[in-house]
Amino acid sequence: MDLRRTRTIILDQGDPQQKRAEFREYFHATFDIDEKLYETLKYDDTFYLRADRLRHPLIFYFGHTATFFINKLTIARVIDQRVNPKYEAMFAVGVDEMSWDDLDERHYDWPTRRQVKEYRDRVRELVDSLIRTLPLTLPITWESPWWGIIMGIEHEHIHLETSSVLIRQLPIDQVQQLPFWDICREAGEPPANELLPVPGGKVVLGKHDGHPLYGWDNEYGLHEAELPDFKAAQYLVSNREYLEFVQADGYRDRQWWSEEGWNWREFKQADQPLFWIRNGDGWKLRTMASEIDLPWNWPAEVNYLEAKAFCNWKAAKTGTPIRLPSEDEWNRLRDICEIPDQPWWDKAPGNINLEYWSSSCPIDKFKTGDFFDVLGNVWQWTETPIYPLHGFRIHPWYDDFSTPTFDTRHNLIKGGSWISTGNEATRDSRHAFRRHFFQHAGFRYVESAAALEIHQDQYETDTLASQYCDAHYGPQHFGVPNFAATCADIALAAMQGRMKGRALDLGCAVGRAAFELARGGFEQVTGLDFSTRFFRLATRMRDEGYLRYALPEEGEIVSFHEISLTELGLDAQRDRVHFSQADACNLPEKFSGYDLVLAANLIDRLYSPRKFLTMIHERINPGGLLVITSPYTWLEEYTKKEEWLGGYREAGEPVWTLDGLKEALAPHLRLLGEPRDVPFVIRETRRKFQHTVAELTVWEL
Repeated sequence: MDLRRTRTIILDQGDPQQKRAEFREYFHATFDIDEKLYETLKYDDTFYLRADRLRHPLIFYFGHTATFFINKLTIARVIDQRVNPKYEAMFAVGVDEMSWDDLDERHYDWPTRRQVKEYRDRVRELVDSLIRTLPLTLPITWESPWWGIIMGIEHEHIHLETSSVLIRQLPIDQVQQLPFWDICREAGEPPANELLPVPGGKVVLGKHDGHPLYGWDNEYGLHEAELPDFKAAQYLVSNREYLEFVQADGYRDRQWWSEEGWNWREFKQADQPLFWIRNGDGWKLRTMASEIDLPWNWPAEVNYLEAKAFCNWKAAKTGTPIRLPSEDEWNRLRDICEIPDQPWWDKAPGNINLEYWSSSCPIDKFKTGDFFDVLGNVWQWTETPIYPLHGFRIHPWYDDFSTPTFDTRHNLIKGGSWISTGNEATRDSRHAFRRHFFQHAGFRYVESAAALEIHQDQYETDTLASQYCDAHYGPQHFGVPNFAATCADIALAAMQGRMKGRALDLGCAVGRAAFELARGGFEQVTGLDFSTRFFRLATRMRDEGYLRYALPEEGEIVSFHEISLTELGLDAQRDRVHFSQADACNLPEKFSGYDLVLAANLIDRLYSPRKFLTMIHERINPGGLLVITSPYTWLEEYTKKEEWLGGYREAGEPVWTLDGLKEALAPHLRLLGEPRDVPFVIRETRRKFQHTVAELTVWEL
């Protein structure tokens, strides 16, 4: 295989033996390119320098891509024998710094370069043997052992790129320019940048399960958006165009920078892009292994914080709404340019996949449609923090690939760079980095007055909120029916023959019962909860139709879940359900006129349950019902003892809560039928559950 023309593998068609040969060729080519990258390091000692003090030295990454194969194939139970357990622990986890001023001060007893190379050789031999002998049937799916092999290959493609950025940050006397990594020699002045119209339209993102190419978990699912017209820069921002910002003292003018960006600039004392080098009155550019005169017509390479500051400056200078594109806008631009996807192109439609040079090149070399460098040359920063698409699922063999980045602090980069190979060069790839992170990345700006959608639907990690998400919308545990749905069903049965106009779900938590009451025929359902976190989640479920939450499994290990109204058959009821935040003991007057009030597991969490019970009849229509459930767990942290309805002794005799309920409600409501038990289960961890039994009573006004 030509090492400069590697292509990711089509996994759903072809002759199995031919496919086996493709895998073997792709694996060895990837391993070869990776090792050629490390040949640019001049000395053995260079492997132990920290190019970036927030990252490991390169000896780690030299070993890491090999140990990844062993670790993932072990998890997948494709192999049951390790090659070197010590290395497979030492080289397992890289550094993903939380901030630009984090430091990792750990010290490691790294093996020698030769020892790591010998280890890599043994791993190569093992994987080669697997490729030659494992049974192979098509299509190759997530569950196939072959998925573990291609996961290792595509992972190595990612580190080929990130390691090349670290090499670019090493002292120039520690690296050597080699023929395989020849850089572009074309330089000059760039054309003037111009904003061109991009027609609005529909954007669809996400792979389906049967997609023919390998994908990381964040690529699967579905996202659709309808975009208005906007304008996009015809070219990437060149070094010459960016120089205007530098010369305007943009790096020292606080007004152009976000708070995060200014803090980073102050910490780094940055006055120009990282890879620019002042040379007397002029400038040089550091490529991966050379220093050259700064080519003004190459793209400027900066982090997101710098790109955003430039856009703010440009917007003020032009009086137009200039900003970075969203992920949707970038994909719309790519779609209208009708760029074929790898591996189906004949020749790379841009400076990508190592098919041209081992560096950037002039911004006017590769045209598709009316635009240049839509694909390749440098990655392009977007305004969109990465988020999970609807239907996102974690691959069990790599459960922390994407989820740590769903924190609104990792922004998506799109389009690939000159060294983006394999999966990275495909349309659906979704890679994101912290905003201060350096990559072979630049940017293209857009002009649009449209509001940016920042997806705030990261996984709920608050322990109690996650438990309630699971209890309301998750699977049954130990065969115990869903508590919220059961309460709603009992209430609806009690309402048979009665008016179903308006219902109040008081203490609604994350909202399941409210949706069930709407499905059962109520024209309007209001859910109220005092807790901000519960009200926020219930509202999100109503507005977005889904929730995501993380549950503890064991110790620090968590699992990630997505739940949707559609899956539960509750989506059609959304318009009839509304949520608000309110205090049940001090309800605003507007919350009145209900045919049903459901107060599920509420009274023993109120600061004044007696006040609530003596006033709730005022909110119920004549002939309406009040349904109360509670396990009667009275605790002074919620309710002062003198407010308890029961659970104490008076004159030496026990007072039960049911008696207290009857006493408080008797002036206005009468008990219908007998109390009944309703069990519920709260999942705490994979092996720990709370099994509780609430008592349910129905009262008529």
